[in-house]
Amino acid sequence: MTRKEKAKFVIDKLEEIYQVVPIALDHVDSYTLLVAVLLSAQCTDKRVNLVTPNLFSRADNPYDMIKLSVDEIREIIRPCGLSPAKSKAIHRLSEKLIDEQNGVVPADMEYLETLPGVGHKTASVVMSQAFGIPAFPVDTHIHRLMTRWGLTNGKNVVKTEEDAKRLFPKSLWNKIHLQIIYYGREYSPARGMDLRKDVITRTIGRKSVIEDWLRKNPTVDLSELKD
Repeated sequence: MTRKEKAKFVIDKLEEIYQVVPIALDHVDSYTLLVAVLLSAQCTDKRVNLVTPNLFSRADNPYDMIKLSVDEIREIIRPCGLSPAKSKAIHRLSEKLIDEQNGVVPADMEYLETLPGVGHKTASVVMSQAFGIPAFPVDTHIHRLMTRWGLTNGKNVVKTEEDAKRLFPKSLWNKIHLQIIYYGREYSPARGMDLRKDVITRTIGRKSVIEDWLRKNPTVDLSELKD
């Protein structure tokens, strides 16, 4: 298959499996989503969702957030890890939003990337999930699967994002990046991949990936499985 043909297979299969893809991080607006995504760095969405209710009950907007000290924020978000850096970033970005945007998170990719603690991926998530503006945030799941499926060379996330945007229609970006994340978690994890369950990888995956798995599972006959 060509990369375009592989991409079409991925689109069709993911739509078959995940017709509805809820946003994994609990939030009520662009600001709470921004904070939740920042907290999710090197932390699971599940843990973030356990922490944010306590934080947002105290401060769910920039004006209330800056009333908390950095130490108070750090104590609340400690279970998410990297709390010293994250607490400072949350406090500083809240101040910046108040000073420069009247406390409103703007639908502006370049501006979002200037906020403390906010990188390209976080900004992309906010643009796509809070504002519905096409973006393709690349996390570890997407980078892993795009590489595993031979849709990118796997050199870095920048190249992966470029390839994803080139291969998938812009109208699908906001949905398919979530579908790929869900698929990676459920069917194609970093460790313990099982081609008997992972229909996409066994159909379009890199030859080296499939051959390596078969060497480790010599009794399995993939030809007997249905796509």
